Amino acid sequence: MPKMKTKKSASKRFVVRPGGTVKRGHAFKRHILTKKTTKTKRQLRGATSVSAADLPAVKSLLPYA
Repeated sequence: MPKMKTKKSASKRFVVRPGGTVKRGHAFKRHILTKKTTKTKRQLRGATSVSAADLPAVKSLLPYA
């Protein structure tokens, strides 16, 4: 039986933590930062978890994670 392929775009965007939650980065932090407030940019720092509603879809993209 051949191995399942991982969606490479998903493997670059998500990291599965040991507890089973999935870590992701924030959107809206890449460009056109001059019109965004300092508060907005500060709150977009760091990582957050994928919501419970989106978790099954993300897990299907990462079969061996």
